[in-house]
Amino acid sequence: MSAELPILYQSDDLVAINKPHGLLVHRSPIASDASEFAVQLLRDQLGQRVYPVHRLDRKTGGVLLFALTESMNALMQQQFMDGLVHKTYLAIVRGYTDDQQTIDYPLRRDDGSGPGQGTLQEAVTHLRTLQRTEVPIPFGKHATSRYSLVELTPETGRMHQLRKHMAHILHPIIGDRPHGCNKQNKLFLAHFDMNTMLLHAQQLRFTPPGAGEPVVVTAPLQDEFERMVDSLRFSVYGLQ
Repeated sequence: MSAELPILYQSDDLVAINKPHGLLVHRSPIASDASEFAVQLLRDQLGQRVYPVHRLDRKTGGVLLFALTESMNALMQQQFMDGLVHKTYLAIVRGYTDDQQTIDYPLRRDDGSGPGQGTLQEAVTHLRTLQRTEVPIPFGKHATSRYSLVELTPETGRMHQLRKHMAHILHPIIGDRPHGCNKQNKLFLAHFDMNTMLLHAQQLRFTPPGAGEPVVVTAPLQDEFERMVDSLRFSVYGLQ
């Protein structure tokens, strides 16, 4: 990655970037093919150590927040655990979703092999449909294909929560593997040469420790997501 990471917000002890789709936050044994990581790239870009205070999936783009000191890292991680950080995502999903829906569906912990692995954890996601579209692309027995552009607000922060919840209500996120629809993913690859997961961390809202004023960090859509918004005939008005 030759270009610098886009910085969306920076203070004395916090910095937020617009993480590209496909970039790992940090080195992982389950992704041995990766040679670049957000932690190292941002460290080299700023010339100082950085601490990711939360995580985004490799395939997810958007707002990623880092602390610049160990003490701020601990304080911000506590805010995330206490539910004091409001997160908003955008996703393009299969089919027509309800106008609004709360998905209250416990998920099994699958983020490691330590104590608690496999146990059910409470997981809640709020969905709001922003737009719907129907495009003249045959799919199965249907002459057209239908998609929805949705806003997702997780109340909890389980691993792959949004991906699993959308699959659970039968509106999987386009480009998601393994939780999505392989047939839809193949359709997007064939028609649009697109294999990015269409999940974008659009916004974080929080009050930094020691600060009186809340901070709102918003990430513009990245190129592939924006291209699919245009290709599927959604309107980009109001999404940036």
